[in-house]
Parts: sequence; C-alpha cells; structure tokens
Amino acid sequence: MTLRPRRNLVLWRQSARSPGRYREAPVARGRRIRRWTRLGGLIILIGLRAVGRGVLARWRLILAGTVLTVAGAILGGGPGSPFLLPGLMLLLSAPLLPGHSRARAKLERDLAAYSTPAERRDLEATLDQYPRNTTRELREILASQAAADRRIPSLGRR
Repeated sequence: MTLRPRRNLVLWRQSARSPGRYREAPVARGRRIRRWTRLGGLIILIGLRAVGRGVLARWRLILAGTVLTVAGAILGGGPGSPFLLPGLMLLLSAPLLPGHSRARAKLERDLAAYSTPAERRDLEATLDQYPRNTTRELREILASQAAADRRIPSLGRR
C-alpha cells in the first residue's frame, strides 16, 4: 500500500493580474512587516537592558536630572531657566560616574565576612603576596569597608 500524490489541490487565492514579463515589484507582505517589527522590538529590548544595568547604579542622579529638566521645560524661560540647566548637567554627568556591577556587589558582600581585625590582617597579608595592580579592587573595597567601620555610630549607618 503506497501513498498516491494528491491531485485535488485547491487554489484558495488567485492574483488579480496575471504574471507578466514586466510585473511590478510585490508589495511588502504582512509577514515580513511583522518579522521586522519583532526584530526591532527585540533589539530595543536588548539595548534597554544594557542601559538599565548602567542606570541602576546612578538612578538617583538620573531621577533628579529628569525632574529638574522636566520642571525647567514646563516652566519655560528658555535655556537659562534655573531648573533646566542643572537638570541637564545632572543628566549629562551621570554616565561619567563609575557604576557598580553585580560582580563587585557580590565581592563586597564576600569581603564583608572578614569583619574582625585579625581576619582583615590575614587577608591583607595574603594580598601582599600579589602585585598591587592585581589586587587593587580588593584593597579599595577593604579600605572603604574599614572607613565605614570607623564612622561615628550616631552619624553614619552601620
């Protein structure tokens, strides 16, 4: 028992014009438009995620800059507005500040486990065995944590 080819195929749609030698270029199909729309949306999403990672570290500056810029634009007064110029300066200076990555935040949490002075001395002795440029980030984190520990408890957070 073998399968026979189908002979009763139905043509559901027939073109209004018969194909000729000098046929016009086909109109863009809906499928192609939807595909480009999806690809464009995907590229925008990937770009926004990358921007979002950078914005998370500096969200306060960006928020303040946005509020001041919008207030300056709404209140008017041109570019010399008392709100517009500081807002634009905050927005433009935010990308210039160093951000904190997730890896650095994890490293800071891991280094916070060395809380006693004896543990810190042991870690610093271990770090002294390596070149300074290799351990620079670790030393900066330890120094900032040590400075945070020396704050006056009533003025700083602990």
